[in-house]
Amino acid sequence: MPRFQRSRYTRWDGTQLLDPVGADDLMKAMADELMRDGDLMSALRRLFWEGIERPDGERMPGLRELMNRLRQERQRQLGQYDLGSILDDIREQLRDVVETEREGIQRRLDEAGSGQQAAGGDEAVGSQQSAVSSEAGGGQQADGSESGDERALREMLERMAEKKLEQLDSLPSDPAGAIRGLQEYDFLDQDARTKFNELLAALQQQVMQQTFQGMQQALSEMSPEQVSDMRRMMQDLNEMLEARARGENPQFEEFMHKWGHFFGPDVQSIEDLIERMRQQNAAMQQLMNSMTSDQQNELQGMMQAIMQDPGLQQEMARLQQNLGQMMRPEDWRRSYDFSGSESLSLHEAMRMMDRLDGLDSLEEELRSVRDWSDFAGLDQEKIEELLGEEYREQLDQLGELAKVLEDAGYVRKTKRGFELTPQGVRKIGEKALSDIFTQLKRDRVGQHEIHSAGGAGERVDVSKPYEFGDPFLLDLEATMMNAVQREGAGAPVKLHPSDFEVYRTEQVTRSSTVLMIDMSRSMFYSDSFTAAKRIALALDSLIRSKYPRDSLDIIGFSYMAEVLKPADLPTLTWNEYQYGTNMQHGFQIARELLSRQKGTNRQIIMITDGEPTAHIENGEFFFHWPPMPQTFQETLKEVIRCTRDGIKINTFMLERSPYMIQFVNDLMRINNGRVFLAQPDQLGEYILVDYVANKRKLVN
Repeated sequence: MPRFQRSRYTRWDGTQLLDPVGADDLMKAMADELMRDGDLMSALRRLFWEGIERPDGERMPGLRELMNRLRQERQRQLGQYDLGSILDDIREQLRDVVETEREGIQRRLDEAGSGQQAAGGDEAVGSQQSAVSSEAGGGQQADGSESGDERALREMLERMAEKKLEQLDSLPSDPAGAIRGLQEYDFLDQDARTKFNELLAALQQQVMQQTFQGMQQALSEMSPEQVSDMRRMMQDLNEMLEARARGENPQFEEFMHKWGHFFGPDVQSIEDLIERMRQQNAAMQQLMNSMTSDQQNELQGMMQAIMQDPGLQQEMARLQQNLGQMMRPEDWRRSYDFSGSESLSLHEAMRMMDRLDGLDSLEEELRSVRDWSDFAGLDQEKIEELLGEEYREQLDQLGELAKVLEDAGYVRKTKRGFELTPQGVRKIGEKALSDIFTQLKRDRVGQHEIHSAGGAGERVDVSKPYEFGDPFLLDLEATMMNAVQREGAGAPVKLHPSDFEVYRTEQVTRSSTVLMIDMSRSMFYSDSFTAAKRIALALDSLIRSKYPRDSLDIIGFSYMAEVLKPADLPTLTWNEYQYGTNMQHGFQIARELLSRQKGTNRQIIMITDGEPTAHIENGEFFFHWPPMPQTFQETLKEVIRCTRDGIKINTFMLERSPYMIQFVNDLMRINNGRVFLAQPDQLGEYILVDYVANKRKLVN
């Protein structure tokens, strides 16, 4: 039975490793774009932005996809929380304080009505009760009825309770007004007083920690001396910031030596301090911007209300003014549209704003990335903090794309960027060759026999009776079996000439080829030049890998012809200032190149979409459209010279115009070469199948 492999999938926890994308996969992913545009840096940027499919079928996202994930993360948080819940939560806590106080007042009244002494009650009420009882002689009468003093005490308590209930009823509905009112209120119930002090301390700490990271104690819990230190620290901070704004020495080291405990250990310079405080101030501003105007007023008033010390209020307002001058324009404008229902506290909201601001800043940084030097400048720790280790791992892999290719020897770095190496060009050629052969179908055109045989080639696994002149590659097993079948069992085995069998071989021809590629503007307009480049690279790869004794030269021709290096093909683009189709010059250069080859099989493969429109005469180049008869004549003269030298010209026509048909008919009549009418997407099948078919023929 087949064995099945069990896979287990778990949430990312930082221990998983992403399979790296290999250099070969990167080259394959870039090959098509290099064929089309010829710009290596553009292909690298596209890969960087669009990503690549992994060998295991998974996708390595590009920078664009990662930025989309970043936006989705921001939108997820916006759809989760409700900013109005900040004030709702504070209102609810204030209502709980007031309700606790009301219940405490009612409990005191009930206890006074039943004649019980309040246990653990308010010290002021307790002292008043004792004073009244002492003056009246204290206690109840002998018959258990209420004495006059007790009645007076109960009435006094009722008046006090009525007054306090009136104060509670008159508290403003907004949190700021309620906080100010309760700060002036003398609580009767100890639990209510504790709840309010805890709420006030928490709000003070949340607000102050947004500016001073080292604040571990609420203002309400500070001694007068500590509050005084806090006031002096803020005064020194404002003076330092104002001195820096004036261009004076801010005395940062002296300030941190004295007040560094109010700030985090990561503050190493005044720039660090200003940036951190700017971010926190921006978070508060963006929180305000994301609220309605009523919510803004309530939150602002509440923050002022919890700052009880007038000196601290003044220095805090001064600090906000100094920080406001250091904020960026986007810090003032940025706001967020929250649509969720989950509640959060003021401290949580401030952290959320800081996170959202970080996500926005990171998106801006990613959007500004243009090359690997920009990418190297990204704050990797910030990325991991905001998005997690998985996101950072993916970005790290993106940043390594060029290095992977460079380490593999496919690209090299120059002053102008990256460029392909010869090894990289061959790799693209292999991709082109693979693409072409994977598209072949059975019985397609191109099965042409060779006209002259070459020397004996590689042995095949099929044997045949030996004939005079065959390479003596003896199939010993078949030969012995023939002798045994003829003579029968016994020893020694006697061999007869008819018993000998030899392995068949392939005849291998040696070929010298010049590939002529039309580089006129029409080839680029129809995108035929991309297909022609693919063929050139595929032929180069095929010959280098399977037919190393063959030779291949490549010529590009338009207004004039020139020899092209295979290494230049991927980045070859059209020069818009050249025009014309100068086949004559191309044939002339091809004939000169082939004359240096010793083999007898020499051919020119020409890919073109038009007839000749330019030629050379007396050392001068002439161009004319429509083509002149003289251009045809000069071009055909060069065809005749190639024919005399035994050079075959095979033409792949991508268009069928009257001029083209006339010229090709004359070329076929003179050279007896082959002509194919092809489409750019079928061009590779014709050329490569035909090339391979002409390389080998089985010897019978």
